[in-house]
Amino acid sequence: MNFRIIKPFSTHNLVLGCMVIFFILGIQTLKAQVSKREKLMGELEDIKKSSNFNSKDTLYIHKLINLSYEYRFHNLDSLITLSKQSLELSKKAIYINGEISSYHAIGGYYSDKGKIDQAISYFTKAYNLAKKHQNHFLKVRTLNDLAKEYGYKGDYALSLKWYLAAIEIAEQNNFKNSVSIINDNIAHLYLEQKDYNQAMVFFKKSKAIHEEIGNPVYMAETLSNIASTYADMNELDYAMYNINSSISVFEKERILEWLAFSYEIKGKIYLKKNKNTWALYWYKQSELLHKEIEDDRGKVDLLNGMTEAYLNLKKDSIAEVYALNAFNLSKKIGLRSGIKNSAFQLFEIHKNKNEFEKSLWYHELYQVTYESLTLTGNEKALNMLKTKMEYDQQKQQLIIDNEKALAKQKIYIYVFIVILFIFSIIVFIIHRNQQEQKKLNLELRNKKADLEEKQAYLNELNQTKNKLFSIIGHDLRGPIGAFQGLLKLFKEGEMSKDEFLNFVPKLKVDIDTISFTLNNLLSWGQTQMNGSITKQTVTNLDSIVEENMSLLSEIAEAKSITLINRIEPNCQIWSDPNQIDIIIRNLLSNALKFTPNNGQIIIGAIQKIKTCEIYVKDNGMGMSEEVIGKLFKKDSNHTTYGTNHEKGTGLGLSLCKEMVEKNNGKIWVHSAVGKGSSFYFTIPRIHKQYKESA
Repeated sequence: MNFRIIKPFSTHNLVLGCMVIFFILGIQTLKAQVSKREKLMGELEDIKKSSNFNSKDTLYIHKLINLSYEYRFHNLDSLITLSKQSLELSKKAIYINGEISSYHAIGGYYSDKGKIDQAISYFTKAYNLAKKHQNHFLKVRTLNDLAKEYGYKGDYALSLKWYLAAIEIAEQNNFKNSVSIINDNIAHLYLEQKDYNQAMVFFKKSKAIHEEIGNPVYMAETLSNIASTYADMNELDYAMYNINSSISVFEKERILEWLAFSYEIKGKIYLKKNKNTWALYWYKQSELLHKEIEDDRGKVDLLNGMTEAYLNLKKDSIAEVYALNAFNLSKKIGLRSGIKNSAFQLFEIHKNKNEFEKSLWYHELYQVTYESLTLTGNEKALNMLKTKMEYDQQKQQLIIDNEKALAKQKIYIYVFIVILFIFSIIVFIIHRNQQEQKKLNLELRNKKADLEEKQAYLNELNQTKNKLFSIIGHDLRGPIGAFQGLLKLFKEGEMSKDEFLNFVPKLKVDIDTISFTLNNLLSWGQTQMNGSITKQTVTNLDSIVEENMSLLSEIAEAKSITLINRIEPNCQIWSDPNQIDIIIRNLLSNALKFTPNNGQIIIGAIQKIKTCEIYVKDNGMGMSEEVIGKLFKKDSNHTTYGTNHEKGTGLGLSLCKEMVEKNNGKIWVHSAVGKGSSFYFTIPRIHKQYKESA
């Protein structure tokens, strides 16, 4: 609310002259506003008359909305009619911004009618739609109006919440004018709490923004609010200066509603100066304008001001008329601040008339309304913001002080930079030395690792040598020694020829065992000493199996074991034939060793897409889980006596595993004690290109 400073008039003729001037200005202002509405109506008619007119045309809807806004404060019935029409058209045209603005205009209608809950409902619809479609400008506008409505209800805490949300979005999107408007509105919350200093903080922030924008109308609106605040603070010269500045702009631009407000503030300034006649003069100028506009909230403040002026002039009967008008109008639009002020004045009027019962009733009403407007929650919310503002101000001051201190300490900064440069050189030298040291340490670690690797290799070779000597010493020396003993006995004549011939079958078995063991030893020794090279080629699996079954048939016949070959005649694999020969021989030999008399051994192959899965199954002794866990370990010396006390070296399965893996396969076993064992291994099948080359 704003004021304007002029020299006080001293004659009645001057007053009459001012009234004539005001009347002329009022007519000019009204004509200007009417002409603007007429211009919009003319543009709408031109659009409707065009040959390709469509009511869903967004330009037509937009102008319709603008026309509805022009009727606010002038003809609320036209406002609601046009707003509903634009809403309906916007929905049909799926014109979202038009729908939002229409809801907003309808909310303004209900706000001016004092139907706050309905106004909140429509402003909320507008906000939700703007939020959904990310229209930040309309979000700010609708949030600002929502906050105002909660302020009218006296819920300053919730009002402040929405103002802060709106100002955050406005600042993020650089909506400077919106920021200034919201600052003005937050200031009004503090005015309701009579915290004029804090209100002035927000008004001055708004003023600074307007100085940057350079729009005289926006500046005049804020100056009028500043003038009203100065009047409440009894800074009347400042108040008069600011309101006169505002009035000059509003008269020039012919903005009727703000001009009425400014005249009312100027009346308030004279009222504060106890110049009640001049106060009434400006109040009446505002009253004349209110006959041309529909602004009930502004009119309530005017009526209360006129009531106070008449009370000061001891014209209680006239004061009572204005006070009752203010009271009834406040009740009609639900303006609790207006009810509070008019109730207090009616309390004073009836007290002067010794009508104590009515006086008490109005005083109680005043007290209840006052307390509801100053709830602890409201005060707390405003105090929190006040604290935040003080903190921001202190923070800004601290930044300024720091900048001054830094300006004085530039020389220290330069010295520090020089020291830092020298320190950087030292750090660089130290870092370079550390890198050299790390490089040397890395070389030492690599050499140490090489030595450890070579030592491990030598240890492994030594273990291989020891194992070979152990096998030769225990598993080969025994049978050879027995053979030597028999030959000695036969040579020396202590054994007859027939007796010697009786030992020949046993000797043959021993010799075959020695030969088999030696072959395994040679193959294993080569793999351990990296001497065995895998040479893969097309291999006929069936022929290898037949050869080994023939080789071991004598052992099978001795135990009456049936050997069954289920491998297809043309089963070809991609492998090293010598290594496959060793694998098959070891698996068949093991099966013969652990299969009892009259048993059965089956060898077969399952040909899959990429591999051939070969199996050797027996119905012999079987193995426990513990024994299975030791079978394929490289360093395992595990050996078990067969059903006829046959003894092995413990190398066979370890050798099989290595050779299967060298041929890109896998080996595993399924077994159970007393139910026999099944050994499986996979070998890649022959590829198409290998078949063609073969």
